[in-house]
Amino acid sequence: MNSKTPTITLDPGHVKLADLRRIYAGKVKLQLTAEAHAAMQASASAVDEIVKNARVTYGINTGFGKLASTAIPPDRLEELQRNLVLSHSAGTGPYLPDNVVRLILATKVISLARGYSGVRPALVEALLTLFNQELLPRIPAKGSVGASGDLAPLAHMSCVLLGLGSVKTPGETDEIDGAEALRIAGIQPFRLGPKEGLALLNGTQASTSLALAGLFETETLLLSGLTAGALSLEAIQGSVKPYDARIQIARGQAGQIEVAAMLRTLLRGSGIVASHQNGTRVQDPYSIRCVPQVMGACLDNLNHAARILTIEANAASDNPLVFSDSGDVISGGNFHAEPVAFAADILALALAEIGAISERRLALLLDTHLSLLPPFLVGDSGVNSGFMIPQVTAAALASENKSLAHPASVDSLPTSANQEDHVSMATFAARRLLDMASNTATIVGIEAMAAAQGIEFLRPLTSSPALEGELAVIREHVAFLERDRYLADDIECMRKWASQANRVSPLPNVLPSGMK
Repeated sequence: MNSKTPTITLDPGHVKLADLRRIYAGKVKLQLTAEAHAAMQASASAVDEIVKNARVTYGINTGFGKLASTAIPPDRLEELQRNLVLSHSAGTGPYLPDNVVRLILATKVISLARGYSGVRPALVEALLTLFNQELLPRIPAKGSVGASGDLAPLAHMSCVLLGLGSVKTPGETDEIDGAEALRIAGIQPFRLGPKEGLALLNGTQASTSLALAGLFETETLLLSGLTAGALSLEAIQGSVKPYDARIQIARGQAGQIEVAAMLRTLLRGSGIVASHQNGTRVQDPYSIRCVPQVMGACLDNLNHAARILTIEANAASDNPLVFSDSGDVISGGNFHAEPVAFAADILALALAEIGAISERRLALLLDTHLSLLPPFLVGDSGVNSGFMIPQVTAAALASENKSLAHPASVDSLPTSANQEDHVSMATFAARRLLDMASNTATIVGIEAMAAAQGIEFLRPLTSSPALEGELAVIREHVAFLERDRYLADDIECMRKWASQANRVSPLPNVLPSGMK
């Protein structure tokens, strides 16, 4: 990062969702408030006093989990913490994406800097240095059950502080080892003090970061889905009357009211709408008519998940917690990621439904009896199949999302010899969101491509300024389908269109209230 890279000052406990979104997007640096350093130092001093006075305290001078009653002598405390990190580095699967790793580093810094974890400020500053120099620990995606913290993912993150593990360097695909990464960063490998290994590993930061990534992707897809839906309404010359504000207010659901308002903004000034104001079409199919009701419910889910995940990103979620004002060290269960699992599950429902209603609108566009457009949106049908098979692709992805949307939080398998007998499965609940988001982006992209094709058959009529802007963007990458051609590249372009947060339509500049 260059000297002009903006810096976010983290105030632990008060970091806003907008800043977490910027961290996910990248190209920022992080720093902590002076108050956070003071809180960490006080907490670390409280741990030093416990060790000095030989007070047997879980997590500081005892074993862990089922071995919590085993006291550890002072001369083996460093070995205890090191062994904890090494033994828990048992993850598997592909590495987590860079933007998720950035969130993990940031949220772990926030959590430790609350001053309840008993770690030295230098340890947290080292994590900040790794973030700011874009030296991102390689963290396998699988291996956490989301209780007793995200142990395996956070152990792989923590290995780097010991000069172990592997790291991705800026702009590189090759890995370097942890020792080389510390050398580049100007950091000496750490000899972990009492409680430090446990504090690094305990916590919900991997699950929370994956869920935040899912939230941010779903926000974009909600906006893209509304745009695609408005394009489809235009293509079939559907009625805008169901989006009347009075209908929404009569029901009172907040998300529905907001979504209908966004649709009215998108469609404002449409020549296509004006051309059939006095048409005979009374009621469109539900996938057109009920967009405010369906997408509004999705928006309500997003707003709820955003609130839960913002709280969790600011939380002290390790165990035990050190209260420096009294010197008390209290064992609890803040590492249990049930709130994150529930939030991820409702985001999965939203993603599945954004894709499901989009696929139904796509099917409507292709049905000449309902859309009154050429069969499969192509001339000389029969010789040309047009959009027939892209709809099959969309149906396959929508079906896959339905399976992935099964709630993960209802599952639990005991671990650690039944000491940890109920777990959240939050890590998988959150991790699947990125796969679902990719599926939904493809579905929405195909719908928008088909709707753009349909609108071409209505020319010289024009849509609204906002939607004509979107059509222009689509046409920059995807040509009108005169006859059958290789479509995989077009579909990929449209997936990227649906995943793009910086739209030309007015929606991102008027984000729903809960997303700001």
